Amino acid sequence: MKRMLSVDDLARDERFKRISIEETVFDPRNASMNSQPRENGFLPSHPQSPDNARGLMHGIFVGEIQALEGAGRTCYDFPTGEGRDDVPFAMKLDMARQCWDEARHVEISCKLSIHMGSEIGEFGEQTLLFEAACNADPVLRLTGVNRALEGLAIDVFSSMRDFGEAVSDPVLYFCEDWMLADEVTHVKMGSDWLRRLTVKDPERLKNALDFQKAVDKVFSFGGFRGEEAENPVHLARNFRRLAGFTEDEISELVDIAAEAYAEAQAVAAAAALGGR
Repeated sequence: MKRMLSVDDLARDERFKRISIEETVFDPRNASMNSQPRENGFLPSHPQSPDNARGLMHGIFVGEIQALEGAGRTCYDFPTGEGRDDVPFAMKLDMARQCWDEARHVEISCKLSIHMGSEIGEFGEQTLLFEAACNADPVLRLTGVNRALEGLAIDVFSSMRDFGEAVSDPVLYFCEDWMLADEVTHVKMGSDWLRRLTVKDPERLKNALDFQKAVDKVFSFGGFRGEEAENPVHLARNFRRLAGFTEDEISELVDIAAEAYAEAQAVAAAAALGGR
Protein backbone atom coordinates (compact mmCIF):
# COMPACT_ATOMS: atom_id res chain seq x y z
CA MET A 1 0.00 0.00 0.00
CA LYS A 2 1.20 3.51 -0.81
CA ARG A 3 2.52 5.64 2.04
CA MET A 4 1.97 9.40 2.40
CA LEU A 5 -1.20 9.78 0.35
CA SER A 6 -1.92 13.08 -1.38
CA VAL A 7 -5.30 14.78 -1.55
CA ASP A 8 -5.73 13.44 -5.08
CA ASP A 9 -5.48 9.89 -3.72
CA LEU A 10 -8.54 10.22 -1.47
CA ALA A 11 -11.35 7.80 -2.31
CA ARG A 12 -14.64 9.61 -2.91
CA ASP A 13 -17.74 8.75 -4.90
CA GLU A 14 -19.70 11.01 -7.25
CA ARG A 15 -21.72 12.57 -4.42
CA PHE A 16 -18.71 14.51 -3.10
CA LYS A 17 -17.91 17.90 -4.68
CA ARG A 18 -14.38 19.24 -4.08
CA ILE A 19 -14.01 22.96 -3.33
CA SER A 20 -11.10 25.15 -2.22
CA ILE A 21 -10.65 26.78 1.17
CA GLU A 22 -11.12 30.18 -0.51
CA GLU A 23 -14.52 29.09 -1.81
CA THR A 24 -15.45 28.05 1.73
CA VAL A 25 -14.45 31.34 3.33
CA PHE A 26 -15.95 33.59 0.67
CA ASP A 27 -19.11 31.57 -0.01
CA PRO A 28 -21.95 34.16 -0.26
CA ARG A 29 -24.00 31.94 2.06
CA ASN A 30 -21.43 32.51 4.81
CA ALA A 31 -23.43 34.88 7.01
CA SER A 32 -20.54 35.71 9.31
CA MET A 33 -18.39 36.93 6.43
CA ASN A 34 -20.72 38.64 4.03
CA SER A 35 -23.30 40.45 6.12
CA GLN A 36 -23.06 44.08 7.18
CA PRO A 37 -23.39 44.76 10.00
CA ARG A 38 -21.62 41.57 10.98
CA GLU A 39 -23.98 38.97 12.47
CA ASN A 40 -24.05 35.43 13.78
CA GLY A 41 -25.86 33.29 11.23
CA PHE A 42 -26.28 30.43 13.70
CA LEU A 43 -28.50 32.22 16.18
CA PRO A 44 -31.93 30.51 16.14
CA SER A 45 -33.50 33.91 15.46
CA HIS A 46 -31.51 34.32 12.23
CA PRO A 47 -33.65 33.51 9.18
CA GLN A 48 -30.84 31.46 7.58
CA SER A 49 -29.90 29.51 10.72
CA PRO A 50 -31.50 26.20 9.59
CA ASP A 51 -29.55 26.22 6.31
CA ASN A 52 -26.38 27.40 8.06
CA ALA A 53 -26.69 24.59 10.60
CA ARG A 54 -27.20 22.02 7.84
CA GLY A 55 -24.11 23.33 6.04
CA LEU A 56 -22.06 23.11 9.22
CA MET A 57 -23.28 19.55 9.83
CA HIS A 58 -22.14 18.57 6.34
CA GLY A 59 -18.78 20.18 7.10
CA ILE A 60 -18.58 18.13 10.29
CA PHE A 61 -19.37 14.98 8.33
CA VAL A 62 -16.59 15.43 5.76
CA GLY A 63 -14.24 16.65 8.49
CA GLU A 64 -14.77 13.42 10.40
CA ILE A 65 -13.98 11.42 7.26
CA GLN A 66 -10.70 13.31 6.88
CA ALA A 67 -9.90 12.96 10.59
CA LEU A 68 -10.42 9.21 10.24
CA GLU A 69 -8.14 9.18 7.21
CA GLY A 70 -5.49 11.26 8.98
CA ALA A 71 -5.38 9.13 12.13
CA GLY A 72 -5.40 5.95 10.05
CA ARG A 73 -2.53 7.14 7.90
CA THR A 74 -0.47 7.84 11.03
CA CYS A 75 -0.85 4.19 12.00
CA TYR A 76 0.48 3.13 8.59
CA ASP A 77 2.77 5.84 7.23
CA PHE A 78 5.47 5.81 9.91
CA PRO A 79 7.69 2.96 11.11
CA THR A 80 7.25 1.85 14.70
CA GLY A 81 10.15 2.95 16.85
CA GLU A 82 11.68 5.68 18.97
CA GLY A 83 13.60 7.58 16.26
CA ARG A 84 12.86 11.09 15.04
CA ASP A 85 10.92 9.85 12.03
CA ASP A 86 9.31 6.93 13.86
CA VAL A 87 6.12 6.64 15.90
CA PRO A 88 6.02 4.80 19.25
CA PHE A 89 3.80 1.73 19.23
CA ALA A 90 1.72 3.12 22.12
CA MET A 91 0.98 6.23 20.07
CA LYS A 92 -0.16 4.05 17.15
CA LEU A 93 -2.56 2.33 19.54
CA ASP A 94 -3.99 5.72 20.49
CA MET A 95 -4.39 6.64 16.82
CA ALA A 96 -6.12 3.32 16.16
CA ARG A 97 -8.51 4.02 19.02
CA GLN A 98 -9.14 7.44 17.48
CA CYS A 99 -9.96 5.78 14.13
CA TRP A 100 -12.61 3.76 15.92
CA ASP A 101 -14.09 6.96 17.34
CA GLU A 102 -13.92 8.84 14.04
CA ALA A 103 -15.65 6.03 12.16
CA ARG A 104 -18.50 6.25 14.67
CA HIS A 105 -18.56 10.05 14.27
CA VAL A 106 -18.86 9.71 10.48
CA GLU A 107 -21.89 7.47 10.89
CA ILE A 108 -23.49 9.72 13.52
CA SER A 109 -22.89 12.88 11.46
CA CYS A 110 -24.32 11.27 8.34
CA LYS A 111 -27.48 10.33 10.22
CA LEU A 112 -27.68 13.79 11.79
CA SER A 113 -27.50 15.36 8.31
CA ILE A 114 -30.50 13.28 7.30
CA HIS A 115 -32.22 14.20 10.57
CA MET A 116 -31.68 17.89 9.73
CA GLY A 117 -33.05 17.51 6.18
CA SER A 118 -29.78 17.36 4.25
CA GLU A 119 -27.90 14.75 2.25
CA ILE A 120 -24.33 13.89 1.28
CA GLY A 121 -23.08 16.22 -1.44
CA GLU A 122 -25.53 19.07 -0.89
CA PHE A 123 -22.53 21.12 0.23
CA GLY A 124 -18.91 20.97 -0.94
CA GLU A 125 -15.89 19.33 0.66
CA GLN A 126 -12.70 21.29 1.17
CA THR A 127 -9.67 19.12 1.96
CA LEU A 128 -7.46 21.45 3.98
CA LEU A 129 -8.17 19.26 7.01
CA PHE A 130 -6.62 16.20 5.34
CA GLU A 131 -3.66 18.25 4.12
CA ALA A 132 -2.95 19.40 7.68
CA ALA A 133 -3.52 15.86 8.94
CA CYS A 134 -0.94 14.22 6.67
CA ASN A 135 2.28 16.14 7.13
CA ALA A 136 5.37 14.02 6.49
CA ASP A 137 6.79 14.91 9.93
CA PRO A 138 5.06 12.77 12.60
CA VAL A 139 5.21 15.56 15.20
CA LEU A 140 3.71 18.11 12.81
CA ARG A 141 1.06 15.58 11.87
CA LEU A 142 0.28 15.16 15.56
CA THR A 143 -0.24 18.90 15.98
CA GLY A 144 -2.17 19.15 12.70
CA VAL A 145 -4.58 16.34 13.58
CA ASN A 146 -4.87 16.19 17.34
CA ARG A 147 -4.22 19.78 18.37
CA ALA A 148 -5.54 21.90 15.47
CA LEU A 149 -8.15 19.77 13.68
CA GLU A 150 -9.50 18.06 16.81
CA GLY A 151 -9.31 21.37 18.68
CA LEU A 152 -11.54 22.89 16.01
CA ALA A 153 -13.88 19.92 16.48
CA ILE A 154 -14.16 20.72 20.20
CA ASP A 155 -15.26 24.28 19.38
CA VAL A 156 -17.65 23.21 16.60
CA PHE A 157 -19.28 20.38 18.55
CA SER A 158 -19.71 22.55 21.61
CA SER A 159 -21.36 25.28 19.52
CA MET A 160 -23.54 22.80 17.62
CA ARG A 161 -24.59 21.20 20.91
CA ASP A 162 -25.65 24.65 22.16
CA PHE A 163 -27.58 25.17 18.92
CA GLY A 164 -29.40 21.88 19.47
CA GLU A 165 -30.38 23.00 22.95
CA ALA A 166 -31.50 26.43 21.70
CA VAL A 167 -33.81 24.93 19.04
CA SER A 168 -35.09 22.18 21.38
CA ASP A 169 -33.59 19.33 19.34
CA PRO A 170 -32.64 16.62 21.87
CA VAL A 171 -31.26 14.31 19.15
CA LEU A 172 -28.79 16.93 17.93
CA TYR A 173 -27.85 17.92 21.49
CA PHE A 174 -27.22 14.34 22.64
CA CYS A 175 -25.19 13.34 19.57
CA GLU A 176 -22.97 16.44 19.68
CA ASP A 177 -22.43 16.04 23.42
CA TRP A 178 -21.44 12.39 22.88
CA MET A 179 -18.94 13.22 20.13
CA LEU A 180 -17.59 16.22 22.07
CA ALA A 181 -16.42 13.89 24.84
CA ASP A 182 -14.44 11.88 22.28
CA GLU A 183 -12.84 15.01 20.81
CA VAL A 184 -11.58 16.16 24.21
CA THR A 185 -9.87 12.77 24.53
CA HIS A 186 -8.35 13.08 21.05
CA VAL A 187 -6.89 16.52 21.77
CA LYS A 188 -5.61 15.37 25.17
CA MET A 189 -3.81 12.49 23.45
CA GLY A 190 -2.22 14.97 21.06
CA SER A 191 -1.19 17.32 23.87
CA ASP A 192 0.37 14.49 25.85
CA TRP A 193 2.19 12.87 22.91
CA LEU A 194 3.47 16.22 21.62
CA ARG A 195 5.19 16.91 24.91
CA ARG A 196 6.51 13.36 25.22
CA LEU A 197 8.00 13.32 21.72
CA THR A 198 9.67 16.73 22.12
CA VAL A 199 10.70 16.57 25.78
CA LYS A 200 14.39 16.69 24.82
CA ASP A 201 13.98 18.86 21.72
CA PRO A 202 12.57 22.33 22.53
CA GLU A 203 13.25 23.57 19.00
CA ARG A 204 11.11 20.79 17.54
CA LEU A 205 8.35 21.64 20.01
CA LYS A 206 8.49 25.29 18.96
CA ASN A 207 8.30 24.36 15.27
CA ALA A 208 5.34 22.11 15.96
CA LEU A 209 3.47 24.81 17.86
CA ASP A 210 4.24 27.35 15.11
CA PHE A 211 2.77 24.93 12.59
CA GLN A 212 -0.29 24.54 14.79
CA LYS A 213 -0.77 28.32 14.92
CA ALA A 214 -0.64 28.52 11.13
CA VAL A 215 -3.23 25.75 10.80
CA ASP A 216 -5.43 27.27 13.51
CA LYS A 217 -5.43 30.57 11.65
CA VAL A 218 -6.74 28.93 8.50
CA PHE A 219 -9.21 26.86 10.54
CA SER A 220 -10.70 30.09 11.90
CA PHE A 221 -12.22 30.46 8.40
CA GLY A 222 -12.09 34.24 8.22
CA GLY A 223 -14.02 34.96 11.41
CA PHE A 224 -16.14 31.84 11.64
CA ARG A 225 -14.52 30.97 14.99
CA GLY A 226 -13.83 33.39 17.83
CA GLU A 227 -15.22 34.74 21.08
CA GLU A 228 -17.37 37.63 19.88
CA ALA A 229 -21.16 37.38 19.78
CA GLU A 230 -20.98 37.59 15.98
CA ASN A 231 -18.77 34.48 15.68
CA PRO A 232 -20.90 31.43 14.81
CA VAL A 233 -18.46 29.05 16.54
CA HIS A 234 -17.06 30.02 19.92
CA LEU A 235 -13.85 28.80 21.50
CA ALA A 236 -14.78 26.18 24.12
CA ARG A 237 -12.38 27.29 26.84
CA ASN A 238 -13.35 24.78 29.52
CA PHE A 239 -13.16 21.80 27.19
CA ARG A 240 -9.83 22.97 25.80
CA ARG A 241 -8.46 23.15 29.34
CA LEU A 242 -9.56 19.54 29.88
CA ALA A 243 -7.78 18.66 26.63
CA GLY A 244 -4.42 20.01 27.80
CA PHE A 245 -4.42 23.58 26.45
CA THR A 246 -2.85 26.22 28.68
CA GLU A 247 -4.45 29.59 29.37
CA ASP A 248 -1.78 31.26 27.23
CA GLU A 249 -2.54 28.93 24.31
CA ILE A 250 -6.27 29.66 24.56
CA SER A 251 -5.68 33.42 24.67
CA GLU A 252 -3.39 33.12 21.67
CA LEU A 253 -6.14 31.32 19.77
CA VAL A 254 -8.46 34.28 20.41
CA ASP A 255 -5.87 36.60 18.85
CA ILE A 256 -5.33 34.23 15.91
CA ALA A 257 -9.08 34.14 15.21
CA ALA A 258 -9.24 37.96 15.28
CA GLU A 259 -6.31 38.17 12.85
CA ALA A 260 -7.99 35.69 10.50
CA TYR A 261 -11.17 37.75 10.46
CA ALA A 262 -9.33 41.04 9.84
CA GLU A 263 -7.35 39.54 6.96
CA ALA A 264 -10.45 38.01 5.36
CA GLN A 265 -12.27 41.33 5.60
CA ALA A 266 -9.33 43.09 3.93
CA VAL A 267 -9.34 40.56 1.08
CA ALA A 268 -13.11 40.90 0.66
CA ALA A 269 -12.87 44.71 0.62
CA ALA A 270 -10.07 44.66 -1.97
CA ALA A 271 -12.09 42.29 -4.15
CA ALA A 272 -15.13 44.56 -3.91
CA LEU A 273 -13.08 47.60 -4.97
CA GLY A 274 -11.57 45.67 -7.84
CA GLY A 275 -14.99 44.77 -9.10
CA ARG A 276 -16.15 48.36 -9.37
